[in-house]
Amino acid sequence: MPGTMTADGKKSPSVQATFEDALAKLPDGYVDGHFRNRPWGVTVKRSEDGKRTWLYGEELGGTDIVSFNLYHLAGSGPTLKPCEMSSAKVIEFVLGFEPSIEKAAPRP
Repeated sequence: MPGTMTADGKKSPSVQATFEDALAKLPDGYVDGHFRNRPWGVTVKRSEDGKRTWLYGEELGGTDIVSFNLYHLAGSGPTLKPCEMSSAKVIEFVLGFEPSIEKAAPRP
């Protein structure tokens, strides 16, 4: 996704805010949905203290996956830790994933 990173490797504030907003709208637990017109299953877990969000998604009937942790720790901004993939892939997925309507939080 062009423009997602600044020269120092950080995400631009607008992309970060858009990413976090899209992630916050995903329900806890498992949800089916679509990304790039392909069916996906996604599980989201949030720690009770709100300091960590974990997402694991896999293309249903395919081989692609997306997996990451997002940390909110005192003294630093949010830290995205993708699991063996680029931050750009994670951001693109979260921004483009459309959860099934019956299980997802409403999108404004």
